[in-house]
Amino acid sequence: MTAPSTDPFSPVGDPAVATLDERRGLLAVAGLREYGIPAPVAVFDTSDLSSLALTHSRFPVWTLAFHPRLPLLAVGTGRYDGGYFFDGQLLLLHLGTGETRSLIEHELGRQVLELEWVDEHALRILMAPPDDWQDEQAHVEGNVAMVRRNDWSTVPPRSLTGYDLAGPTVPAPRPDNRETARRTLAEIRRVRGC
Repeated sequence: MTAPSTDPFSPVGDPAVATLDERRGLLAVAGLREYGIPAPVAVFDTSDLSSLALTHSRFPVWTLAFHPRLPLLAVGTGRYDGGYFFDGQLLLLHLGTGETRSLIEHELGRQVLELEWVDEHALRILMAPPDDWQDEQAHVEGNVAMVRRNDWSTVPPRSLTGYDLAGPTVPAPRPDNRETARRTLAEIRRVRGC
């Protein structure tokens, strides 16, 4: 019989991306997604490494961003389908209730590569193009949109339209954040003595 894991980060497995909110003492970590298995996304309290929320994404996770005031985590996910589309989701995880909403209206969504809360009402979203049809730069460029909502905690599922996500074309790198995520978790384990 195998002993239970004492690693507080075991629910996420091998980390793909991690982000800290030092002001509130929060850590969000997304695990790597194996084929056919949803990617775990967990939020921890850094004071004791207790788990505050856990959700899963059907796509690999690229980026995580804590809302500056509300108990919300924005999760950008997606992938290239290998032949045409850049599918993905923009998830919003409520840290108090654990509720997760997928915000992009279109069924295929968009591959969300980067998220940044500009302030409590505005979220900057960098996305891959919808597809690579006749677009030789589709794998190195994308679109950036600034989406504003008065209260992000009340944004309904599937309410971000193509109009909301329209924006100029900009460079859109696809960085591998795994090593940075591993270092972040190693440092937190070292500080917490686990």
